[in-house]
Order: sequence, then C-alpha cells, then structure tokens
Amino acid sequence: MPKQIAHIQTEEATKNAFIMPFISSLGYDVFNPLEVIPEFTADVGTKKGEKVDYAIKKDDDIIILIECKWSGASLHKDHASQLYRYFSATEARFAILTNGIDYKFYSDIDEPNKMDSKPFFSFNVLQFEDHQIKELKKFTKSAFSLEDILTTASTLKYTGAIKKILDEELKNPTEEFVRFFASRIYDGRLTQHVIEEFTGIVKEARSQFINEQINDRLKSAMSANEPESVVEENIDSGAKVEPKKEGIETTQEEIDGYNIVKALLREVVDVQRVTMRDTKSYCGILLDDNNRKPICRLHFNYSRKYLGVISEKSEERIEIESVDDIFQYADRIKATLLEYETD
Repeated sequence: MPKQIAHIQTEEATKNAFIMPFISSLGYDVFNPLEVIPEFTADVGTKKGEKVDYAIKKDDDIIILIECKWSGASLHKDHASQLYRYFSATEARFAILTNGIDYKFYSDIDEPNKMDSKPFFSFNVLQFEDHQIKELKKFTKSAFSLEDILTTASTLKYTGAIKKILDEELKNPTEEFVRFFASRIYDGRLTQHVIEEFTGIVKEARSQFINEQINDRLKSAMSANEPESVVEENIDSGAKVEPKKEGIETTQEEIDGYNIVKALLREVVDVQRVTMRDTKSYCGILLDDNNRKPICRLHFNYSRKYLGVISEKSEERIEIESVDDIFQYADRIKATLLEYETD
C-alpha cells in the first residue's frame, strides 16, 4: 500500500485502490447494490440531488454512510459537511469520513439523530494497534450489531479524547499539569520559578518513563521469542555461527537507533516487518526477522559508534558521532530494504 499511495492522484483512484477493498474486507459486496450503494442520493430539506459516496445496507436498512476524499487530503471538519446533512435524513447511526488511509467513525452520542462533531473511533490502515482491530471487527457484516457498537462508542470517544490530552500534556506540559505533580512531591511554595523548574523535570521524567517501558517490552519480547539455540548466518559466506547469549544487554542507544531506522522506513514498508535482534557483538536490524535480510547493524558496544550499512550482502562500517547521525544514511538504508523487496 505505501508504494501505491504515490501513484494515487484523484478521489476516484482512491476509492478504487483503497476504499472499495476496505469495504470488501468488512464483508460487504461492493458490487451488490443491495449491500453497497455508490453515489447514494437523499433529498435533505431544500437540498436536492446531493450525493454521499457510499451507503452500506444490511437487512434493507442503511447502517453506514461513507464520505470519501483523495488519499493525499488531510481530513478536517469541513469534509464532513455532507455527512452531517445526510445523517439526520436517513436511519443510519454511523458515518465514516475517509481518505483511504484514515477512517473516522461518527455517531450521534451527544445528541440523538445529530451527527457528533468529533469521531468516536479512528483507524489508520498503515498504523494501528491490536485493540483497534477488535473495534473495527464490530463493523463487519457478520458481526454488526447496532446495540453492541453504541454501547462501546461512548467509551471509545472519551478514552480517545483523554489519550489525546495525555499525549499533548506529556509533550508540552501545561502549568496546571506541572502543578499537579509538583504539589505532590515539593514541600515548598510553588512559585513561578519552581513551576518552570518542574516543567523541565516533568519532561525528563516522561522521557525516562517511556524509554524504560519500551526497553522492558523489547527485552521481554526478545526473551520470549528467543529459541534455546539461535543460529545466525554470516552475510558474506552463509557460514553458521553460534552467537553468545549470555551477557547481551540492549542499551538505550540501540533502542533509539532501532526506532530511528523504523521511522526512516515507515514510508516504504510496514514497520511491523522491521525487527531487532541483539547479539553480544552488535545489534542487528532485520526485515521479517530474517538473518538473510539484514537492513543495517548497530555497533555501539565500543568506545566509538559504528553504523553497519549493508550493500550487496556485504557490510560497510561507518563511524558516527551520535545515534542521530543515522538519519544521514537514510537513502542507503532504504536502498538496502528495497533490494530485498525487489528480489
């Protein structure tokens, strides 16, 4: 899909390449007008002949309205204007605004028969969590239940809003947020100077907390998935060597390097395919967790740092000053991955 996006230049192309397959994946027959009605028309007040891109039916009732935009468009409130009008004119309780990548789900949680101004659920086909798949499945043809979805819609809407607030506060904490923590751990008077000092402390605590959580999860995942005897293949010769398991410690710099590589590759591959496998001598970043598909290597266990760039099955070690220097070799790292994808 990431490769297709660059070639999609119109709304119609977006529908054909992304949105119709998405509707099909939910179990609805896009070629059956009894299930999916394209260019659905419903007169709304004095507005005649306006169309919404798709209406999905089940048991002869319209259950979902879909408004589509070009895949390169950023979805905003104005794009949902037609959905607002149609929502009150049909029996549909759900509406979706999408550009083929992002899908924003609306209902009438705040006021009956009036579409909410904010979605209760959002789904990005390129980046999603497991719990979002569980919610999306509720909209499939086989599982669709109006009551079940509405029961969880309100919770989804408000938990999503809370998560957004937390994300914003953790990135740029407000004075109120800083005061909450400072008041619990600081015995003195909370002057403006103290608040400013604690703002930096809160940011640092947030960074350390997140890094520790990531580190713990990675260590747990690697420990759970590591077989009793791991066999690694030498890139050049294919000879098998037994890496030493004892004494391996994944450092924060290696985790940071791994996250940078994933960020660089996000636009060309599903980052869930980019994995990390640490050894005693280096930290390997692989495609599909396959030793025959090394993307690069991080040699950070020495006084100097080296980035191992892979080209034609051989490794070139490049000395770097800091982890951020990996960004300078983005093109070479992407080129390595594309070699595997085109083989």
